[in-house]
Amino acid sequence: MDSEALKKHSALHPKPAGLTLQYGTAGFRTKAKQLDHVMFRMGLLAVLRSKAVASTIGIMVTASHNPEEDNGVKLVDPLGEMLHPSWEEYATQLANAEEQDLQKIITEICQKAAVNQHKDALVFIGRDTRPSSEKLSQSVIDGISVLGGQYHDYGLVTTPQLHYMVCCQNTRGQYGKATLEGYYEKLSKAFTELIKQSPSSGESQRHLKIDCANGIGALKLSEMEPYFPKQMLIHVYNDGTKEKLNHFCGADFVKVNQKPPRGLDMKPDESCCSFDGDADRIVYYYEDVTGHFHLIDGDKIATLISIFLKELLAKMGQALKMAVVQTAYANGSSTRYLEETLKVPVHCVKTGVKHLHHKAQEFDVGVYFEANGHGTVLFSKAAETKIRQLAKEEKDDEKREAAKVLENMIDLINQTVGDAISDMLVIEAILALKGLTVQQWDAVYTDLPNRLLKVQVADRRVIDTTDAERRAVTPPGLQEKIDALVKKYKLSRAFVRPSGTEDVVRIYAEADTQENADALAHEVSLAVYQLAGGKGAPPQP
Repeated sequence: MDSEALKKHSALHPKPAGLTLQYGTAGFRTKAKQLDHVMFRMGLLAVLRSKAVASTIGIMVTASHNPEEDNGVKLVDPLGEMLHPSWEEYATQLANAEEQDLQKIITEICQKAAVNQHKDALVFIGRDTRPSSEKLSQSVIDGISVLGGQYHDYGLVTTPQLHYMVCCQNTRGQYGKATLEGYYEKLSKAFTELIKQSPSSGESQRHLKIDCANGIGALKLSEMEPYFPKQMLIHVYNDGTKEKLNHFCGADFVKVNQKPPRGLDMKPDESCCSFDGDADRIVYYYEDVTGHFHLIDGDKIATLISIFLKELLAKMGQALKMAVVQTAYANGSSTRYLEETLKVPVHCVKTGVKHLHHKAQEFDVGVYFEANGHGTVLFSKAAETKIRQLAKEEKDDEKREAAKVLENMIDLINQTVGDAISDMLVIEAILALKGLTVQQWDAVYTDLPNRLLKVQVADRRVIDTTDAERRAVTPPGLQEKIDALVKKYKLSRAFVRPSGTEDVVRIYAEADTQENADALAHEVSLAVYQLAGGKGAPPQP
C-alpha cells in the first residue's frame, strides 16, 4: 500500500468535521454534499473486500426513495447479496476515521479480515440518476485506484441490475451475461415464453401504466421495451424529464400515502404500478368505478406468486419445500390467507431485507416480500437442478409443462435482490397465465385497516424488542400496556420498534375498522411517548 498516495488522495476527499455515519441495511445515506469522503473510502473498502474474497464486488451509488438532494452508497457481495455484516462494521469505522488514522484502520481491517494484499481486485460500479451521482461515483473510482484495484463502470443502472451483474461475473456467466443486453435478453426471453402459454395469448394486449418515480427505472424500461413481446404495452409516467426524483411519486409515496402519484392519469379499473427511485421496489394499484383507490402491496404480490408457484409445484409432483417470509409489518389478512387457505408455512423475521433473504435461503422455494414492495423468490440449487432436469426429461406431459413454466419463472426472477422490472414481469406473466384481472387479484383477501405512526424520542435505544420485533422487552411496562390496548379492539395487533436511522419509534397497528386501527395506533403512541422518553408535544389524535 502506497501510504503517500493514500495521504495525497484522501486529502482531496476531506471528511466534514463532527460527521458520523452508520452503515445500515441501506448502506450509507445522507445529504449528497456530505458524502464525498465516504465514496472515496468505500472505493478503498471495496478493493479490500474484493481481495479478501477473491471475487468481484459491486458499489451502487444511490439513495433509493430518499429526496433528490440526498445520496448514498451500498456495497454488493459476490453472489449479488448485501455486504456481510462483519464488513458493515468495517465500513462504519472507515467512513468515520479521522484523516490521519486512515492508514492504520486499513491495516487493521487487513489483519482482522485476512486480506491478501497481493491478490487482484475488481469492482463493478453503478449509479442512479441523481444530479450528484456522477461526481460521487468518480470519488469511488479514485478510492479504488489508490489501492491498485481494477474497476468497470456501468454508469446509469438500477440497483438490481448492478446486483445481477456482480452475480453473473462471479458465477462465470452461469447466472447470465454481465451486461445490460444480457439482463434484457434473459428476462424478456423467459417472459415471452411464459406469455405464449397464456389462454388469450394471441389477441389480447396487456396494458400497464408505470410510474417510474422520475428515476432510473424509466431509462432502463425504455431500453428494454424493444425486447418485450408485442402483447405487452407499457406506458411510462414520471420519466424524469420534467419533475424531481421521488417528488410526490414512486412506490414509497404511494404506499405511505395510500394514493396515486402525481403525473399519472388513472382511469377506472386500469392496472397501474409504481417503482421506487432505484427500481428495487414495486407496488400495484387501481381506482374502482366509484373512484376508490386500491393499493396492492408487497404482501399481495407475495400471495399471488405463492398461489402460482404452489400450483405448479403440485402439478410437477415433487416434494419441494416452499415457504413465505414476512416481517411484522405484513398485513394480518395476508398471513392468515397464506397459512389457513393456501396452507403455506409463513415465517416472520426482523425488518430489513437481509433478514428476509437469509431466512428464505432455508427452503427449496423461499418467497419473501416486505409490505413496501421489496422482495423476490429464491430457489435452492437442488430445486433448480431438479426443475431444469424435469423440464427436459419428464415423460408425463403435464409434469413436464409445469416444470417448463417453473424453469422460465426461475430465469425471469432476479434472485439476487428485489427488482421492480423483474417483479413486474413476473406479476404480468402470472396474471396472464391465470387469466386474472388486477381487481380479481386484489379480491383474494381484504387487508385489515392499519396505521403507521412515529413518535420522536430522546434516544431510540431505550426500546428493545424480541420475537422478530413483535414484542417490546424494554422499557419496562410498555409491552403490558400495548397488550391491554390491543384487547380493546377486534382482529387487532400492534407493535413498536426503534427506527434504524433516526431517533424515532415506529408504531404499527391494525384492527377491524380504520377508526379502530387509528385509535389503537394513537393510544400506543401515547404509551411510547410516556414510557420511552418522548420529545416535543405529546402525539395528537
